[in-house]
Amino acid sequence: MTKDTAASALPPATAATDTSSPHEGGGNGLLWVLVAVAVLFAFLRPRAPLDWLKLIDWQTVGALAGLLAITQGVEKSGVLQSAAQRLLARTTDLRRLALLLVASAAVLSALVTNDVSLFLLVPLTRVLAAQAHLPLARLVVLEALAVNAGSALTPIGNPQNLYLWHRSGESFAGFMGMMAPTVGVMLFWLFAAVWLLVPRTAIALKPAADSAPVQPRLLALSGLLFVGFVIALDRHWLAAGLAVVFGAYLLFQRRVLRDVDWALLAIIALMFVDLRQLAELPFIAALMTQWPIAEGWRAYLAAIVSSQFISNVPATILLDRYVHDLPALAAGVSVGGFGCVLGSLANLIALRLAKLPHGLREFHRLSVPFLLVCAASALLLRLG
Repeated sequence: MTKDTAASALPPATAATDTSSPHEGGGNGLLWVLVAVAVLFAFLRPRAPLDWLKLIDWQTVGALAGLLAITQGVEKSGVLQSAAQRLLARTTDLRRLALLLVASAAVLSALVTNDVSLFLLVPLTRVLAAQAHLPLARLVVLEALAVNAGSALTPIGNPQNLYLWHRSGESFAGFMGMMAPTVGVMLFWLFAAVWLLVPRTAIALKPAADSAPVQPRLLALSGLLFVGFVIALDRHWLAAGLAVVFGAYLLFQRRVLRDVDWALLAIIALMFVDLRQLAELPFIAALMTQWPIAEGWRAYLAAIVSSQFISNVPATILLDRYVHDLPALAAGVSVGGFGCVLGSLANLIALRLAKLPHGLREFHRLSVPFLLVCAASALLLRLG
């Protein structure tokens, strides 16, 4: 792909805006679509109320609830504004800033999972855009692509890798070696996209506005809650961790909980309800049985296509029964995180945290071409 061809295939940068409400980023239209699908399933495939609740992965929803609250606490402490000012003072080149943010997202996602990386970086990026004329939508979409790519490298980078790692019996290093070629392809095109889409221009600062003072106590509280909550999640103490997080903010900083994006939690819960029922449909199981997707390029493409409709984590669990080529499945669901916003929960989290108007449209204008390029390149690598 030449530079001119790639540049014409992808959209121009858009100016940053931060005038949207917290619920515009992922689009509450998606929430209502998921509600409508759930209602349709309620008529077509009735089930007891408790069975509906069992469809939801409460560990994931609870973890997101705690992280959303803590992220709000960090934002309201004012430390992000201060950090953004220092970063802009040292990085005056827009492309260099984009490369720094994207590389940080990729590295962090391999170490502390893709969603935690977004909770750390997207709010900072939004504050950077509030202080300078930056293409916020473009930067956030690139960060979403980066965490999907970077998290694919390690067994602990994302939920589907953790599941496949336990199924594979590989060592930690062995699993990384298996994923390294696909991740290398994804990272190559990621940094190529940054190079082509983000111009090497000076960063233009906006007129200085009165910044909120840093609140050290709120920052310290949020930092302690973050460390404690991560430990609680690691030890499977979700209920206790949530009680501490929400109890602490209720006692000391109630406004933090007021601004949590509750609609995002509803979207994630409804995704589990809708997508798991979709995967249970008899004709889906019949298709999986009839199609020759047990191994090779067919398994790889089946994982990509399935991820576009039911997200890559459910696709991993669904296809594991029919696919016997674990490296092909792992590569396919990793690449399948690109493309449709439903391909990975990280995509939705990034857009909601960024509070972007028309975020879904901007995401797909970049992510769909990126999926096509990465899918073809990784397939050629596997065939070669």
